Amino acid sequence: MIAAIAFYVFAGILLAASCMVITARNPVHSVLFLILAFINAAALFVLAGAEFLAMVLVIVYVGAVAVLFLFVVMMLDVDFAALREGFQRYAPLGLTIGFILMIEIGLMAVNWTIAPAAHLATMVPIPAGLPNTNALGDLIYTRYMFPFELVALLLLVAMIGAIVLTHTDRRGARRQNIRAQHDREVGDTLTMVTMKLGEGARRITPATAAPAIDPAVDPAVDKEIAQ
Repeated sequence: MIAAIAFYVFAGILLAASCMVITARNPVHSVLFLILAFINAAALFVLAGAEFLAMVLVIVYVGAVAVLFLFVVMMLDVDFAALREGFQRYAPLGLTIGFILMIEIGLMAVNWTIAPAAHLATMVPIPAGLPNTNALGDLIYTRYMFPFELVALLLLVAMIGAIVLTHTDRRGARRQNIRAQHDREVGDTLTMVTMKLGEGARRITPATAAPAIDPAVDPAVDKEIAQ
C-alpha cells in the first residue's frame, strides 16, 4: 500500500514537472523543473528495484547535464526576446511537426498491447548472489551490445558536432607544435653550470636569446640570486 502511494506521488510530480519544463517562460525555471523531474524519475527507479539506474540518473543528468545547462543559461545572458522574434515565421513548421508526433504517439497508444507472457517475468526467480548492477551489465554487453554501441556512436557524433559548431579560430593564439617538441634536444632547453663556492652565479640564457647579464655590470643579479 505504501509503495503504491509513493509511486502515484512520484509519478504525479514527474508529470507535472515535465509539463512545466515545456510551458515555463523562463529557461532557468525550465531547467529547475527538469532537475525535479529527474529526481522523481530516480525515485521511481528505486521503487522498481533499479538502484543503479537511479544513481546514474541523479549523478549524470542532475549532477552534470542539468547543472551545466543551468550555469550556461545563467552566465551567457541570452536575449530571449530576440530569439522569440522568429517564432511566427517558423510556427507553421513547428505545428506540423507537433501534429505528426501527436499522430505517432496516438497510434502507439491505440496499438499498444501487453505481451501474453509478460506476467511471467515477475515470477522468474532472481539468481542468488547476482546484484542488480551485474545483471544490467550482463544484458547491456551481451544481448543489447549493438544498440549500446550505436547510442555511444550517436553521442560521439553529437559531441564532435557541438565542438565544431562552437569552435572559433582566434588569431594570435599560441598553438602547440608537436613536431618541434619531438625534435627538441636536451641542449636546447637544459644548460649545465658548474658553480664554485663563494664565486656567485651568473644568469645564463640560450644562444638565441639576449646576451647574458654580467654580474660585474649589474650587481643586482648577484643579489637576486642570493635571495
